[in-house]
Amino acid sequence: MHATRCVIPIIKSPKDYQVYRISPNDSNRLAIIFDSTNANTSLTCCVEIFDVGGQTPPNRHQWAVEMFFVLKGEAIAMCDGKIANIKAGDSLLVPPTGTHLIKNTGSTRLYTLTVMVPNEDFSELIRSGIPVELDAEDLAVLGRLDALMPC
Repeated sequence: MHATRCVIPIIKSPKDYQVYRISPNDSNRLAIIFDSTNANTSLTCCVEIFDVGGQTPPNRHQWAVEMFFVLKGEAIAMCDGKIANIKAGDSLLVPPTGTHLIKNTGSTRLYTLTVMVPNEDFSELIRSGIPVELDAEDLAVLGRLDALMPC
């Protein structure tokens, strides 16, 4: 029996997230948790924050699978002409080549944990956007009000 090498995990909290709005007029922001830049792996994991009425543009990925887990709010998910209502606690898995969009239909911000594997240049697209910050409402949803306090 040989010893396995223990890898120290990477641990982050919301104050560590890098947040971007891909284009100036976008109605959603993406807070990168892990990606190929900071975790040396081909995945993108972020919290996606949609303003009231906000949505992603219709998009598709050639090889990547994308998963959305709704943390808070309500939305319509569309994929290849199929429409589903989703809300907090629901998960959506979009297969490669599925043209999809998520639209916030609720009266509050929509928060999803969004994971894409492999990365397929998703994090590079996010990081090419405009840096923004998480606000008090975002931090409250993420359960880290202490992140507002200076260290």
